[in-house]
Amino acid sequence: MKGITLKNIEKVCGGTLHFAENVPDTEAACVVIDSRLIEKDGIFIATKGERVDGHNFIPQVFEKGALGVVCEKLPEEPCGPCILVEDSFKALTAIATFYREQLDCTIVGITGSVGKTSTKELIASVLRSGYETCATEGNFNNEIGVPLTILRIRQQHRYAVVEMGINHFGEMTRLTAVVKPDIAVLTNIGDCHLEALGDRDGVLKAKTEIFASMGADATVIVNGMDDKLCTIREVAGKAPIRYALQPEGCADGGEAAYTAQITSEGALEGSSVTIAGPDGLQFEAQVPLPGRHMVLNALAATAVGRLAGLDAEQIRSGIGNVQAVGGRSRIVKGEQYTLIDDCYNANPTSVRAAIDLLCRAGGRKVAVLGDMFELGADERALHAGVGDYVKEKGIEVLLCAGGLSEAMAQAAQTGGSVEVHHFADTESLKDAVTDFLQQGDTVLVKASHGMHFEKIVEELTK
Repeated sequence: MKGITLKNIEKVCGGTLHFAENVPDTEAACVVIDSRLIEKDGIFIATKGERVDGHNFIPQVFEKGALGVVCEKLPEEPCGPCILVEDSFKALTAIATFYREQLDCTIVGITGSVGKTSTKELIASVLRSGYETCATEGNFNNEIGVPLTILRIRQQHRYAVVEMGINHFGEMTRLTAVVKPDIAVLTNIGDCHLEALGDRDGVLKAKTEIFASMGADATVIVNGMDDKLCTIREVAGKAPIRYALQPEGCADGGEAAYTAQITSEGALEGSSVTIAGPDGLQFEAQVPLPGRHMVLNALAATAVGRLAGLDAEQIRSGIGNVQAVGGRSRIVKGEQYTLIDDCYNANPTSVRAAIDLLCRAGGRKVAVLGDMFELGADERALHAGVGDYVKEKGIEVLLCAGGLSEAMAQAAQTGGSVEVHHFADTESLKDAVTDFLQQGDTVLVKASHGMHFEKIVEELTK
């Protein structure tokens, strides 16, 4: 890792080096906060979590050949070079910020209310068709995960794709100061984190903090079909690149640079599309992830691919090779029923998109939904709106859990024909869910992450 030596870490963290008479100039092999991931000549940052205190594992990482440790308290017995800091998490951010300055790869930052992970996977898959590419793993998209992603980038990586998630003002400013993206992709602006951000205009303001640390040569790519993103006219003197399903499909009536004509759609099997773009670009592609929103995400990946100098065949291959991520529109076909595993997170915008996907499926349609968090003063009304949407779309069965979802259940029941069952909590729903399912059902599972609906997915996929 270029520049990541004990002396430089001590300097950038404002820490004090202990237990090191002769400080080596060795560059670290890795920087981790999980002691199980340490490598020889790696740096371990000891952090204190809710369940585990990393300081307890300092002797073990030195036994495994660690180069040094960053910690808030020194071990009782000297066992290797330790850099004492006031805050280990701030040290993690400082090290990642310094390391970013040593990198010469192109970094793509992705944000938005819905579709960040799927877009990240599509962009990474496209870029990998031509270059060594590093990308965010799992849900590492916050103020801990983003620095860790930056610290996974290595010299052989020409590109890195970094997912950036926030729920408060100022968070994106801090994240983008670490990432300094060369390309920023914004997927959409939805009703999410309203408790802190107020309304969609607040969400737009918070998400567009991603522009704060972008360089003069940076490029912005936006979903032109989003009415809020269409208000972005220029960033650092450059107009953003827009994508939409139709050439004149932008929300403000303007033209999109990248478009897709959907030639065929499977129920849950994805879409065949004709993608067009600047300089005569046109090619056929198969988007294997289901839903029209996935076609939009593929257009974002196409725009990034072209900026990277990839040709149509490379982009087509990358789109076609993308894999679904667990908890995000993953289709699981079992002997008894088909499961749409979208349990990772939820807000009103993403739930409506998931219900649209459910509507295209065969068999009886069952929505298993839970509370959506951080929606602010209008949270019950927003839950009721989802219930109305379930009713409007003709979903046959709604199973929901949580105190806020009572409003969802009541709205779905009022004046409709939906079979509705409400449960107090996730465990109660998990224990009863199979009692309400029939052979051939298609079942959507979706709720905010804090509802832990992965337990329901586990129950249905035993």
